[in-house]
Amino acid sequence: MIRRTCAAVVAAAALLAGCSSSGSPAAGVLHPRWHEVVLPMPSGPAGRIALRAATACGSAWYVVGAIVGTDGSTRPAAWTSLDGRAWRSIATAPADYYSRRAILYAVACQDGQVVAIGAKSGGAHGNPRTATWRLRNDGVLQAVGASFVLYGGAHALSVNRVAGGPGGWVIAGARSSGAAVWVSPDGATFRIVDHDPELASNESRTTSALDVVHDGSAWTVVGRAEQTGRVSAVPQAWVSSDGSRWTAQAVPPGTDGFADLERVVREDDVLLAVGIRDHRFGTWRRTGGSWHATESFGSLDRHGTGAPFVSGLVAAGRRAVVAASDGAVFRLWAEAGARTWRSVTTPTRPANNGDDLLTVAADDDTVLLVSDDGTSGRVWLTPWNTLGR
Repeated sequence: MIRRTCAAVVAAAALLAGCSSSGSPAAGVLHPRWHEVVLPMPSGPAGRIALRAATACGSAWYVVGAIVGTDGSTRPAAWTSLDGRAWRSIATAPADYYSRRAILYAVACQDGQVVAIGAKSGGAHGNPRTATWRLRNDGVLQAVGASFVLYGGAHALSVNRVAGGPGGWVIAGARSSGAAVWVSPDGATFRIVDHDPELASNESRTTSALDVVHDGSAWTVVGRAEQTGRVSAVPQAWVSSDGSRWTAQAVPPGTDGFADLERVVREDDVLLAVGIRDHRFGTWRRTGGSWHATESFGSLDRHGTGAPFVSGLVAAGRRAVVAASDGAVFRLWAEAGARTWRSVTTPTRPANNGDDLLTVAADDDTVLLVSDDGTSGRVWLTPWNTLGR
């Protein structure tokens, strides 16, 4: 729901940039061995499993989403596994009317702690009512009560992704003032930073933050900016040691057309970001404190009825996997050596309709694939060594 708002901007700008399904011939397609696992239905009213995000957490896995009832009602749902094969549902403890109906759409782990974000649209204007969730010591996923205006209110735009790092947590998003973050020392109580002079919009640009990662020494937030005098968006990145004071970093677009950074991860000692570059997906890498526009892969479908966007990015060492919608369907690519990206076959390929989704999580040994085609949410796993290295 929240990702659709951001993606709609991408679609419009991409069309202006002249999106095309053409591109250089793809390298050989990878055919990994996907092993499907079964998520048990949580106790409560009947419905279907809807999945939105996953993360690895030490030796455990976590998957989050919702149960969608036959009447269209929703309730938050989460699952965990110690080996990726045997799964159990996690009890949830909502805090109010909206959290009892929330769809959990983002999740992250740090030092064994798990934080998720969920939302449910409602109220007079039908805007998302957002809350964070924290895994308690007793294994219950607890909604954290907060003021409505912390994430919502008249200035709300989006609350996108959460990441943990040494000393705390950061959420990336956007307000009417531009790119914003929410910072927490413990994953429970967040405070907003929405008027930082480097993050915020000004008379020459309108900024938004889409993803966040900790590189081991500082936070990095990535996103995009609409600039005065330029039709297409440009990529943006900011760094902070404490999450409160930010410094913008120069990111070369690598094109005169549309470019943005939608997901970011650590790839060994480098930061890897993936977004849209013109009519393809593009990569950017930060080495030695400097960003560089690197390879492109795939292509956007100019006949697609949905907005293209990057739905997942994971890395382990110098290996990476990207999930994305080309505007028509979701696809998977893997970095198969020497900065070469290869298409990956998947057991399902959801269309880009409504809240259908394909995304990924990973630990050092395994890639976990999350799929939702609007009728069922499903999970598969494959070893990294089946993905080209």
